[in-house]
Amino acid sequence: MKNQLLVYSLLCVSTFINAQNIMVLDTIYANNHKNVALFFPQPIRQGITGAENFVFTYNREKEQYFGLLQAAPGTESNLLTITRDGRVYAYILKYADRLPKLNYFIPEAKSIGNEKPEIKIKNITKEIIDPYRDRTAYFERFSAYILKTKLEPLATKRKKGIRIQLQKVMYQANEVYLVIEIKNKSGIDFEVDYLNVYRTNGNNKRKASFQKLQQQVIHKYKIPHAIKNGERRRFVYVLPKMVLGNDEKLLLELQELNGSRAVSLKAKNL
Repeated sequence: MKNQLLVYSLLCVSTFINAQNIMVLDTIYANNHKNVALFFPQPIRQGITGAENFVFTYNREKEQYFGLLQAAPGTESNLLTITRDGRVYAYILKYADRLPKLNYFIPEAKSIGNEKPEIKIKNITKEIIDPYRDRTAYFERFSAYILKTKLEPLATKRKKGIRIQLQKVMYQANEVYLVIEIKNKSGIDFEVDYLNVYRTNGNNKRKASFQKLQQQVIHKYKIPHAIKNGERRRFVYVLPKMVLGNDEKLLLELQELNGSRAVSLKAKNL
């Protein structure tokens, strides 16, 4: 419901549409078995769906021309996309077991309007860029609860005495919670520079087909700055809800601060 209101507000406030022309939006079909690719004439700056059973994924760190759409069975929805040049594209989304198309090459003529003015759009974007700021207390409580539940290794990687382990993946509302543990048996304290989360598609040995998209972490619970030798630390990452495709994997990359030690953990079938 919140996503639907957000899409409606963006359309009303951020776009300039000729009201005299009645537009019939095209329909795009998706499911949870295959990725549907949408290629736009300009890099995607923002994209959002109106219902949580549809997930539209695009590179938020480095603007690219395409995004991937997946869906779970449920009510129909809509997709709003804004490209770098301010053009707005809108589509109706429906779930289908059999897909009529897997790739959509969208021309500029399909744009329903343009943002106006640019400065006002930036101000609006700043207001909605962090929709989770009022949910911090909830993230804290739910993360604390998860750490008390039964945990078991889902994926493990060891390197140079440092072990990183994914112990639980839990979906709640529009978020996904990752329980991660780092254990240090290297004989030297380990200071954390960063721990990034990516979703990958393809084979990294074939760079032309390999995709690596960094995921937004909206909350970190009990994330350690350092893990002393002989110590293990467990913590929670909260991310926006995502659906991994059949050929996609989750990638965790841990890097040491002021050091060369790094550990990468891949997980699939979550």
